[in-house]
Amino acid sequence: MIIVMNGKTDHSDVEKVINKLKELGHEVHISQGEKRIILGVIGNVENLVSVPFYAYNGVEEIIRILKPYKLASREFKDFDTTIKVKDIIIGGKEVIVMAGPCVVENEQQIFETAHQVKASGAKILRGGAFKPRTSPYSFQGLGEEGLKLLAQAGKENGLAVVTEVMSVNQIDLIAKYTDIFQVGARNMQNFVLLTELGKTKKPILLKRGMSATIEEFLLSAEYILSEGNYEVILCERGIRTFENYTRNTLDLSAIPAIKRLSHLPIIVDPSHATGRWRLVSPMAKAAIAAGADGLIIEVHPDPKSSLSDGAQSLQLDTFAQLMKELRPIIQAVGREFGSSLENELERIKN
Repeated sequence: MIIVMNGKTDHSDVEKVINKLKELGHEVHISQGEKRIILGVIGNVENLVSVPFYAYNGVEEIIRILKPYKLASREFKDFDTTIKVKDIIIGGKEVIVMAGPCVVENEQQIFETAHQVKASGAKILRGGAFKPRTSPYSFQGLGEEGLKLLAQAGKENGLAVVTEVMSVNQIDLIAKYTDIFQVGARNMQNFVLLTELGKTKKPILLKRGMSATIEEFLLSAEYILSEGNYEVILCERGIRTFENYTRNTLDLSAIPAIKRLSHLPIIVDPSHATGRWRLVSPMAKAAIAAGADGLIIEVHPDPKSSLSDGAQSLQLDTFAQLMKELRPIIQAVGREFGSSLENELERIKN
């Protein structure tokens, strides 16, 4: 259930409603907008039916949320959530691109990649230090050494960094080096991990499970939100179907569907969605046209020698070309590429 209050309501009046809800055993999540204040009530709300909330100053409307995900729903928050990471805004007008190798292999690889993706317009450096692999014999990552290299490469090139966390006991270590925690598809329903990440203060990039419905996806986000961390970025990365030419099947319809159902930003991973580098660029363009807030793309200086996912990684020059080709699509859908300062410099240059 949500209680809608006038945005100009005195703070003491809002507190009276919140205190009453807590007195009756409910958790309350607050969403502050310009015109109204939304109080999200968590728990069985049957004991609230007889409470005369309309008698409280500032209460305008009481709405029962029928969807199983409450905090992630549009009913709870009818304007888009934006997430600030350093000077980057995810979910705003600017389309944000995250790029980098599947896994950090060595200093030269990650520093060269960081420099080149930055030059092409990426804002966030991605790279794995702990990698979940289908085979136990595959390269699993460099661990903390990989995290250090990723953080250094990001810092030297003015990039925020995102890396995957696989278990609860990795959270504190990874938090030292990353700006965004990534939860991979295999961990989308690792509810213990999601609950603990909900207690952190860093943004969470949550990837859709390979066989997850949209509702299941949003319920996983709800685990994080319900613990108090509202900075969740959703990521569509393809789902498992009967097709075997591509690694997965990119569900482009999930983008506008989630935009309608939820206020959370959503980005797309065309690399894992296709598994073939030649398909990454067309699917990246399609994702932006469908309304994605950004992209996360695997890029490697020499994909043929990559220790992980080389077949779906773009070479540096291919990535640079894609970034150029994305510009007119981004503009066509009314979004921006690069900060307002960068846009102004580009206009002056031309």
